[in-house]
Amino acid sequence: MLVLVVNAGSSSLKLRVLDPSDAVAAEADIDAPRAQVDEDALQAWIAGAGTVDAVGHRIVHGGERFRSAVRVDDGVVRELRALTDLAPLHQPKSLAALDAVLAALPDTPTVACFDTAFHATLAPEATTYAVPRAWRERWGVRRYGFHGLSHAYASRRAAEMTGARRVVTAHLGAGASLAAVRDGRSVDTTMGFTPLEGLVMATRSGSVDPGLLLWLLERERLDVAEMSAALEHEGGLLALAGTADMREVLARADGGDDDEARVALGVYLHRLRAGIAAMAAALGGLDALVFTGGVGERSAPVRAAAADGLGFLGVAVDLGRNGAPDGDADVSADGAPVRTLVVPAREDLEIARQVRALLR
Repeated sequence: MLVLVVNAGSSSLKLRVLDPSDAVAAEADIDAPRAQVDEDALQAWIAGAGTVDAVGHRIVHGGERFRSAVRVDDGVVRELRALTDLAPLHQPKSLAALDAVLAALPDTPTVACFDTAFHATLAPEATTYAVPRAWRERWGVRRYGFHGLSHAYASRRAAEMTGARRVVTAHLGAGASLAAVRDGRSVDTTMGFTPLEGLVMATRSGSVDPGLLLWLLERERLDVAEMSAALEHEGGLLALAGTADMREVLARADGGDDDEARVALGVYLHRLRAGIAAMAAALGGLDALVFTGGVGERSAPVRAAAADGLGFLGVAVDLGRNGAPDGDADVSADGAPVRTLVVPAREDLEIARQVRALLR
């Protein structure tokens, strides 16, 4: 089965055609700024890519309704639009891509695959906020978790590579989150009601004291739009170091005289280590730690520094292996009781797997 995988990112539409062996038969990245898709360019590329048997879309939010991949029809599209309020920065991009590809391939079976679905196995103690019952019942306020397609793939690869049952996956990129996975099932994660909760990210603040936000709203009279912009687009590494690029932060911190970069890196790593330890606690121990995503895959210093603070869990990396991993790689130090792995993010493979499983 030839599957066209559609992944709508912040500024581009990533298209991959995977053949039955999961080899990439065709690929393209089409500009899609502000959730706008160039339908002429998309249709031209699809026509040139040839016939496909099915299409799989990455959809950020499935709410409580969609707990697994689903065949797309008019009713599903309506329900997905109704979920836009839960992910106003991400859902419109996914829906714009869905509309454009449906217009280009109206008769091709289309499947929606959800970032939230992998975390549908979380127990109530991991999903429930201690807020008034009315909030939870009337508005569905709860923890959902995100990056599920990436966490699902990385944790499965860890099990295949090592036989590990208790896995913490660290998806570190512009967005960043952790997941605690036991026997292939998510039991905890760092993102919550929105992708803003949890770790420090490129431009997102991660978790902050809600009392601080109330204080700013009341005392400084910030409005909601200002607050949203600050937390989503002006926070994280950008707020701490003046750049959202981890490579620049590392280079400046390594120079020895850039206090701002050193603090930014220190905050990032402090939150990362604490989060990994919390995920390990949710699992009752740790068999494997997996780094994936742009920073997780490409930043040996971040992996090494994170491991340096996790020796009490049994995590240790070999500096040589960690410095130059090739593809899926085990970078553990000899004798380390916990395996540390680097697994390139392949959401496209996870989406294609879910599409084939559903349509069969």
